[in-house]
Amino acid sequence: MKIIRPAAAGSLESSDALIQVAPAAVTEIEINSVVGKQFGADILNTVEQVLKQLAVDSAHIIIEDKGALDCVLRARLKAALLRASAQPVNWENII
Repeated sequence: MKIIRPAAAGSLESSDALIQVAPAAVTEIEINSVVGKQFGADILNTVEQVLKQLAVDSAHIIIEDKGALDCVLRARLKAALLRASAQPVNWENII
């Protein structure tokens, strides 16, 4: 999946995350989390899994996490990536 425009998904409410995606030459992931000390590695692992699942080669990703569950992070990241791409969606791969 090629990222062609900036996009975002989520909010800064408690137990949610705001994820911003933009085009980039290489993949850059910035995580700002209220639970980063405890779960920073898990958050990064989740992001990497979603990027691999959607075959994203390069993107600049900023995550402002307010204690979101893994399923919320996945949903927000997928939404932002799909909004940032012009490719048709293959829902079987997404779900």
